[in-house]
Amino acid sequence: MKRAAVLGAGSWGTALAIHLARSGTGVTLWARSAERARAFQAARENPLYLPGHSFPPGLEVTEDIARAVDGAGLVLFVAPAQGSRGIFRTAGAAADPGADMVIGSKGIEEGTFLRLTQVMEQEVTGDILSRTTVISGPSFAAEVARGDPTAVVAAGENGAARQRVQAAFSTGNLRVYGNSDLAGVELAGALKNVMAIATGIVEGIGLGSNTRAALITRGLAEITRLGCALGGRAATFAGLAGMGDLVLTCTGALSRNRRVGIEIGRGRALPEILTDLRMVAEGVATTRAALGLASRQGVELPIAAKVKEVLFEGRPPKDAIADLLSRPLKDET
Repeated sequence: MKRAAVLGAGSWGTALAIHLARSGTGVTLWARSAERARAFQAARENPLYLPGHSFPPGLEVTEDIARAVDGAGLVLFVAPAQGSRGIFRTAGAAADPGADMVIGSKGIEEGTFLRLTQVMEQEVTGDILSRTTVISGPSFAAEVARGDPTAVVAAGENGAARQRVQAAFSTGNLRVYGNSDLAGVELAGALKNVMAIATGIVEGIGLGSNTRAALITRGLAEITRLGCALGGRAATFAGLAGMGDLVLTCTGALSRNRRVGIEIGRGRALPEILTDLRMVAEGVATTRAALGLASRQGVELPIAAKVKEVLFEGRPPKDAIADLLSRPLKDET
């Protein structure tokens, strides 16, 4: 692959653009505003979302999606999940018909409760799933940009497309494993953000490691239960896209969703937290979307339900924890 387009100049999109460019791939990074595109191009770094990581030669920035995808053999989507539909539509119309489409965003669309590959399938004509792959797993942007050893998963229904994406991204210190369980990988990546908010909340109110370990473990049970009901495989949720990403996001200092939970636990209001964050914490919107999806399937998500009550309904965190502890007793599995 000689050229790639990366659509979304947040921290994760910028990190992946840097990674691809370091491997010798020509990369065009799309930023939403012309002002930011010019600033990033002039500074040769992204001072807003990934300061201190210089752009390699071959990485250019533009505000024009059509220009970004023109001639690209791989188009990587890394915009916030709730704003992805329009970007899929615009890029899909302008991209080369044979280009591999890769989704690096994590979330479930509010209102429709669709996974992002399902949103893309609605917006891009042709047999788009035959060339669509999702990349997911435990991977903080700053560490990927720094070149720390990292392992992630490329998931897709088409084995040839999956292998092309594996080859494109498996350079330097990034190792990419393949997985045919597209639904499982997408749902694991989206739902772990909800559990990261939950673990942040208990940390913010001063609870310790026992509580966090219990939430991570039971959170994985919820993710697996819904994921399997929607066609995912249980083994996927025990792997990099499931347990690996869940542990990272629930415990890592760089986790935005954990940070939101911590501040909620300390008593701050959600709008104020999100304004100060300046970046998208996908778990906030995904909480409501996941519960809507679970309701359709008749699947119970007790932790996610309490996160929703705390975030949007004013339920005190300590009361939400008491509710979880007083649930009827049952077997673990």
